[in-house]
Amino acid sequence: MPKYVIEREIPGAGKLSAEQLKAISQTSCGVLSKMGPQIQWVHSYVTDDKIYCVYIAPNKEMVLEHASQGGFPANQVNEVANIIDPTTSE
Repeated sequence: MPKYVIEREIPGAGKLSAEQLKAISQTSCGVLSKMGPQIQWVHSYVTDDKIYCVYIAPNKEMVLEHASQGGFPANQVNEVANIIDPTTSE
């Protein structure tokens, strides 16, 4: 199943409290449970003004629907073409 990286522009994201991040996570998980097992949240990276999320889903439209239902921005949604890491050099 395809994997996607979602760029969410959220000014001040890096300054969100643990409680705020928990609330965002709970909202996301609630929407995911309603949408069914085809879409999965893998993890997210929080930076100063953006959150980058990794999702597994059958298509981009489902990722966008999750964002819409959760009230999250989805400024860019890109399908992962490949994954590399230091072991790729071996």
